[in-house]
Amino acid sequence: MCGNKISRETMDIYRYTENISLFVEIARCGSFSAVARHHGVNPSSIIRKIDMLEEVMKAPLFTRSTRGLHLTEVGDALFNRAVGVLDELKDMRDEIVSLNEEVTGTLRISCLPTFAKLHIFPWLPEFKSRYPDVNLVLDLTEQLENPSIERLDAAIRIGKLKNSSLYSTKIAHQTWVACASPLYIEQYGMPSGPEELSGHHILDKYHDPYAVSWSRIIDTQEREHRLYMRCNDFDALRKAAVSGLGIVFLPNWVVGEEIKAGRLVKVFDDPQQKVDDIHFLRALPKMTPKLAAFLQFLRDNLMAAI
Repeated sequence: MCGNKISRETMDIYRYTENISLFVEIARCGSFSAVARHHGVNPSSIIRKIDMLEEVMKAPLFTRSTRGLHLTEVGDALFNRAVGVLDELKDMRDEIVSLNEEVTGTLRISCLPTFAKLHIFPWLPEFKSRYPDVNLVLDLTEQLENPSIERLDAAIRIGKLKNSSLYSTKIAHQTWVACASPLYIEQYGMPSGPEELSGHHILDKYHDPYAVSWSRIIDTQEREHRLYMRCNDFDALRKAAVSGLGIVFLPNWVVGEEIKAGRLVKVFDDPQQKVDDIHFLRALPKMTPKLAAFLQFLRDNLMAAI
């Protein structure tokens, strides 16, 4: 048993929450008698429970007359709040129950190609071994806008969300770091910041419409910056840096494992200290068992990598 005594306030919550769903049902039906018939009890039993709820709320919830029941101002406010609370409780129950359901079916996920290569493909064999009846379909796209996920189970997106109708779970934070291979550092030295990049080999993103890479912190058109190579793929830039071609400026989730393994060395942090959330987006509030299983694998492996 719990060592702390249950407070009187907590007891009051226990006492009235069981009558909240009954109150909502009556408000929707507009009749004590109809609700009593539905539950197979006398109307007086239903009325007593509403009287108790009104006592706790310290105000009448219904106006009662020969013409029927009508919500008071307080009753209307309680109804609006109660409906949301009951919906959340239902979602919670559905989510817990779903843990015991079978993990099966087709799972459609959208994300950046590099993200899939680095943070999905490596653990897919283990995932498929544990859940062989899940068929995974990956929609790999460079588009960063909020997705239309009508035909998807979920989408992984980075940055500020524009579509508030989607349900979001934050799975990590994206930061940026300049890094290079130990071989490059040994040969060309280590700049302490963007102002010391003169003469260094810059590995830049070729197509950068959102100005997220080098162009965000330096003027890549200046002659002192040697654009040694440009490429439109984060994964290729990472590999080019590991091979010693130059310095890259990439997200932590792209280079985190390489830095931990010593194949890349952090040259300097993002001078603007830009931080973006990595979101797991879905259209429905309830996660299916297959989606919950996928998300758990994703979060566990992503946390270990960055």
